[in-house]
Amino acid sequence: MPKMKTKRAAAKRYSLTGTQKIKIKRNNLRHILTKMSSGSKRDKRKAGFVHSADCRQAKRMLPYGA
Repeated sequence: MPKMKTKRAAAKRYSLTGTQKIKIKRNNLRHILTKMSSGSKRDKRKAGFVHSADCRQAKRMLPYGA
């Protein structure tokens, strides 16, 4: 069997934690931040996690836990 290929786009966006949760960076924090409240910007600094309904699909893109 050949090795499975990791989806490189997924490897750049997702990372696995020690308990195999998939960690992501939250969106909407690049530009036009003046109209956003400081509280929502603060919340977006924290790591987000992939929803449980999407975990199976995301883990399939990362066969070796990239």
